[in-house]
Amino acid sequence: MRWEEPHHPGPGLQLDRHNNPLSPTLQHDPPLQPRLHPRERARLRAVPTTADAQAAAANAPDDANDLRGFHFKRLLRKPLTWILIGVFALIAGGAAGALVGPALGGAALVVALLVGLLIVFAIADSKAADAFFETYAQEHGLALGGKGPLPAVTPLLKKGDDRYANRTLSGQIGEGLEGTIALYTYEEETTDSDGDKQTNYYRYTLGLVEVPDCVSHCPELYCQRKFGLRSLEKFEDVFRGNKERVKLESEELDKKYEIFAGKQQDAVWLRRLFAPTFIVWLNEAAPDKFAFELVDGALCCYVSGHKEDAAELEGIATATAAVAKRLRDEALETSGAPETSGASEAGPSETS
Repeated sequence: MRWEEPHHPGPGLQLDRHNNPLSPTLQHDPPLQPRLHPRERARLRAVPTTADAQAAAANAPDDANDLRGFHFKRLLRKPLTWILIGVFALIAGGAAGALVGPALGGAALVVALLVGLLIVFAIADSKAADAFFETYAQEHGLALGGKGPLPAVTPLLKKGDDRYANRTLSGQIGEGLEGTIALYTYEEETTDSDGDKQTNYYRYTLGLVEVPDCVSHCPELYCQRKFGLRSLEKFEDVFRGNKERVKLESEELDKKYEIFAGKQQDAVWLRRLFAPTFIVWLNEAAPDKFAFELVDGALCCYVSGHKEDAAELEGIATATAAVAKRLRDEALETSGAPETSGASEAGPSETS
C-alpha cells in the first residue's frame, strides 16, 4: 500500500508571551551538527551526462516524463526487445494451454504480451527520469547522486523504519549557499491482524543546508503545514515536552502553518525573524505545502511528494535559499556582524 500524508514531526511548542530573556543555556553556541555537505562535494564537477542525457540535452526536458515516449519507441525498435517479449509470451501461453486448455492458453499469450509491453514502458520511464536529472544537474552545475542516506539531523530525517534519498542534487543551490536538493523517502512497516506485513512509503522533496549563524539565537524551530482541528491544539500542546507553539499576529499565517520553538527560545527574536515580508512570502510565494525544520543550524525545507519537474525543483531550491537567508540576516543583525553575500536574492530579507 502506498500513500502520502502531510508531515508532522511531533512535539512542538507555544510562545504566547511577548518576551522571554535568553536562557543561560543559550549564552554559548551549542555544538554544531556534522557537516551536512562535505567540503569536497563543493569541488565536485557536475556529473557527466550519458548518451541518453546528451540526446536529451539537444531538446532539454522540462520534467522526468518528457522523454518517456522517445525511450519507449527506441526500445521497441530493438529486435531483442521483441524476442524477449515473444519468448515470455510463448512460455506463458504454452504453459496455460497445456495445463488448462487452448482457449486459456491463447488468453495467457495475449496477457503476457501486454505485461511485456508494460515492462518495456517502465524501463523507458526509468531511462527518461535518469536523462532528465542528468541534464538538470549539468545545466545547474550540480553533482548528481543516486540512492543513499541523508544525515538524521531533523525530525523528518529521523522518521520511519528505513529512510533514504532516491536522488540528490548537491552544490550551490542559491547565491553563496551550498546545499542538497533530494527526493527523500521514509518507510514504515505495519502488521495487520493476520500477521501480514506491509510497507507504507512517505515521499518528500527537500532542500538541506547549514545555517550555523543562527544556532545561538534559534537552536530549534519548526514551521509545519497545519492540519487537524484547531479546537484540539491546546490539548495536543500539553504533550509537546520542551517545545511550545508560537502565535504571531497573522490570521492567514495561522490558518496555513503551525510554528513551534523551544521553551527557552527568545520570543522577541522570533517575532523579528517573522517580519511582515517573511510572513507575506510564506503565505503567498512559498511552494505549495511548503514547510521547514531547523535544528542546531541544520535547515531542512520540504514539500510532499517527489518532484520531477524542473520548475518545481528550482522552486524548492529558491525557497530553501530564501529561508536560509532570512535566518542568517536576522542572526547577523542581532549579533551586529557584517552581512556576507546573500544566500539568494529571491525571498524575504527584511529585518526589523
